[in-house]
Amino acid sequence: MAVGSLSREVEFQTELRGIPLTFYTTWGLFSPKTVDAGTHLLIEHLDLQDGETCLDLGCGYGAIGITLAKCVPTGTVYMVDKDFVAVDYARKNAKQNGLQNCHVLLSNGFSHLPDVQFDLIASNLPANVGRELLKIFLVDAKKHLKPNGRLYVVTISGLREFIKRNFKAVFGNYRKVKQRQTHTVAMATRA
Repeated sequence: MAVGSLSREVEFQTELRGIPLTFYTTWGLFSPKTVDAGTHLLIEHLDLQDGETCLDLGCGYGAIGITLAKCVPTGTVYMVDKDFVAVDYARKNAKQNGLQNCHVLLSNGFSHLPDVQFDLIASNLPANVGRELLKIFLVDAKKHLKPNGRLYVVTISGLREFIKRNFKAVFGNYRKVKQRQTHTVAMATRA
């Protein structure tokens, strides 16, 4: 593949939860040619209710948040990422897919979010951010969830026991939603 073609924007179409979507991405963002298996697994196993306020934490180019916004059309979806390129593409993809109920923000985790409580937080947690940052995300997620709010995460299956221990320590509960060989979807509920 010629370097010139690699510097061009990537565009692909996919279907998530039965909804046809178009995404624009670029090299340097996570999984720029297709929605990765972990994100796909997470999206397919979220329990969604219309009207909810949702957060896509670490949104990348927006696959999770855009799907959430399509599935909860009377709800509100916030999408945050610490990478300004990801935020630009998430905004572009929200517009491309005709969404009015999305707010895309540059934020390192929860640091630049408005004072909002969420019914649902979803994230494809990267394995390489370190256990300390993952613990911070879990504690901050609990603070930003409404009572009975749900945190869904997908991780590589090697982090499954770490997530289980930390969900139980932070939330007092843990539920394995779906496990495949490479990825596990887990959920915790704020009491």
